[in-house]
Amino acid sequence: MVAKRPHGYASTMAANELRDGPLSDFATASGGWIDPDGNVPAFQHVAPHAMPMPVLIATPHAGRAYPPHILAQMRNDGLCRLRLEDRFVDGLAIEVVRQTRTGLLVANAPRALLDLNRADDDIDWDMVEGGRKSLARAPGNSRRARSGLGLVPRRLPGFGEIWREPLARDALEQRIEGIHRPYHEFLARELERIRDFWGVALLIDLHSMPPLRAKAGESTVPQIVLGDRFGASCHGSLIARAFRFLDKQGRPAAHNRPYAGGYVLDRHAKPSGGIHALQVEVCRLTYLDSRMDQPTANLAPMAEMLAGLVRELGAATARLAAGGQLVQAAE
Repeated sequence: MVAKRPHGYASTMAANELRDGPLSDFATASGGWIDPDGNVPAFQHVAPHAMPMPVLIATPHAGRAYPPHILAQMRNDGLCRLRLEDRFVDGLAIEVVRQTRTGLLVANAPRALLDLNRADDDIDWDMVEGGRKSLARAPGNSRRARSGLGLVPRRLPGFGEIWREPLARDALEQRIEGIHRPYHEFLARELERIRDFWGVALLIDLHSMPPLRAKAGESTVPQIVLGDRFGASCHGSLIARAFRFLDKQGRPAAHNRPYAGGYVLDRHAKPSGGIHALQVEVCRLTYLDSRMDQPTANLAPMAEMLAGLVRELGAATARLAAGGQLVQAAE
């Protein structure tokens, strides 16, 4: 059962949209929690009762359910939300899933609270009360975290510090226990379930990105970036098929530059064990307005194109399990 949004939570939640919208006939599940004092799940999962392909789409940065006290702690909540969210990429995903009938895992927890594409020890200890000594489990502190984009984002380029005060150590632990751990445990189980049924599974980790700049001597700018951890997260035939499809659709695409994928792919992709994963970054201007704030009429054609890509990759993934022969899901 999907929890209702407590009074005061900002924006809309994908969980309620999934329950009441175009995927209302799917089986649903939810898990984790955003705030220990609230009843908003950290994520929502939907799946058809019979999956036509071994694919799960996930949107780890789509969350926009903000507890009021979190917004009050932000120096500029409007700008920070706009910059940190993969703005309405869950709207793209929902439409893709409606057309393809794949599974979908949507994070409700905002990236500002916790970045699901980071390891749970990738922490910028300078933002935590007591620093490194505040937690017993304190390795982490990667260069990325020190730059302000660790497990909990601390600063934004061109803006500076996000938060008005340090992060309490118990709040950090609560976010890890309530958001990070249950999300990744659920994702692992669901990919294994798909793999066990089909013999193979593909995770499409769907993100959105700010517009890229054209490189010197190039006339086109990529609208989509495909990341496979430089060949480590999925079979080469899948990435090759994806680029052929995008080329036919006239959608400029790049490979691993500047986004090769992150913690999600590192943790969950196991090609030798039948679980493949691909990160797909979509330029926000292809489906949002010029402020990259609200969806436009361009969302529908972009979703239709992505649905075609998912079908292509789903069929190719199924062939991997069948030795080159396409297998069909049981009804």
